[in-house]
Amino acid sequence: MKKKTYFITVVLLTFTMSLATTTSAKNDPSKGYKISLTISGGKDTVMYLGNYYAGNTYAIDTARINKHGSFVFEKKDRQLKPGLYFFTNPAGNYVEFMIYHETPNFSFTTNEKNWTYNMKVKGSKENEYLFRFQRFNHDAYNAVDSAMKAQGGMTDDFKAFRHKKLIELDSVKNAMIDERPNSMLALMMNATREPVVPRIDSLGNKLTDRQRWDYYMDHYFDYMRLDDDALVRTPDRVFHERIMRYLDTNLHNASAELICVYVDKLIDKAKPSKENFRYLVPTIAEKYLQSNVMSYDAVYVHIVKRYMETGDCFWMSPSTVDMNVKRANTWENLLIGKTAPELIMKDGDGNLHSLHNQQHKYTLLIFWSPSCGHCKSIIPALYRKYFQYKDRYDIGAFAVLSEPDEVNRPKWRDFIKSYNLEWLNIDGGEANIDWHEVYNVETTPQIFLLDKDKKIVAKRLNAETFELVINALENEK
Repeated sequence: MKKKTYFITVVLLTFTMSLATTTSAKNDPSKGYKISLTISGGKDTVMYLGNYYAGNTYAIDTARINKHGSFVFEKKDRQLKPGLYFFTNPAGNYVEFMIYHETPNFSFTTNEKNWTYNMKVKGSKENEYLFRFQRFNHDAYNAVDSAMKAQGGMTDDFKAFRHKKLIELDSVKNAMIDERPNSMLALMMNATREPVVPRIDSLGNKLTDRQRWDYYMDHYFDYMRLDDDALVRTPDRVFHERIMRYLDTNLHNASAELICVYVDKLIDKAKPSKENFRYLVPTIAEKYLQSNVMSYDAVYVHIVKRYMETGDCFWMSPSTVDMNVKRANTWENLLIGKTAPELIMKDGDGNLHSLHNQQHKYTLLIFWSPSCGHCKSIIPALYRKYFQYKDRYDIGAFAVLSEPDEVNRPKWRDFIKSYNLEWLNIDGGEANIDWHEVYNVETTPQIFLLDKDKKIVAKRLNAETFELVINALENEK
């Protein structure tokens, strides 16, 4: 049997099998499952039952062949949630089936030659419908493959034939959606549909590229039932990939403010589905939490404030919510455009200095330690760039020792002397605030660039990015 699937896509799915076991909540015994699979001519003695979840696959049950030649998966105390499931053997052969608004008491019978094409189903109209489409899809692509071989490649006749077959396949898909619009097959087919973007408005005026982009984004999820719990348990191409394209491609290089607008549209549309909502909120929050774009932490803060702090994330423990809210509250004060919290601290000679009283067009605020491995390379390189531009652009510095103790102070003085760091060097031992917490200095170096009003214009800098940012800011003048 060939390792293929033919369900709704026009290309083969990339399949990665993971033997991680999903966690299933205990349910009423009446909501258990019994699913059998019989493969005539098969030699397997073990079969796995698995499901998709947001682009990943998980094995959730195992069955050994019984005396009747069948694999029976049965649990009386576990519920299988709506979604696309599969049987797979240790060799990686597999066949997919659906659980959707039917009690999972199904029987599947096929043969070793082709599990999918020869599948017979009892107890599930949904799966009869699925395999009917898969057989048509299989025949259409076999016809295309045969025509290509017969004509010796990509000839004009072959391209015309292939185009005709794809149109036929689209017609069949549309007919099946119309025939059973509430089926899971229709749910998955619709999820991959693209909105048709008009070129003119209702008055006949030509739309600009921006207007067409706005329309596309506003209608991106028109055909995707984000309120349906089954959607998160579909293959990558159906759900997860389209979500990531919405964020990574369609919103590439967008401002944090614009991303927040479209993230809200996505999450709010999915909110009626506990399953999809539960997946999207932490996934998107983590995505922007880990982003290398310095302003995108604002998206994380926004998600925490809008969905976690409000108590909407029903699955999160109070400690998890509190941890995220605390971090978001700290980060909110350090977002691009915010005024940096005031620091009043002493230099190595005991003289007091105020961050807000630094009279420069720009100020580098730096937290670093001579015991930090990254600092040893980043700080000297940053200083060289600072020295190169400080007079040209009127740049000051406020460089804080982040580990002010008796071990690091001598190292700090030696480091300053060795690299001739003639900027304002601040001992972090005494201050007007707990700057470790206020500035979220958990790792070093932490480098901010402030404007003349001490508003944060850039952060998480190194020598190279500092040079790029300062030149970009000055070129904007």
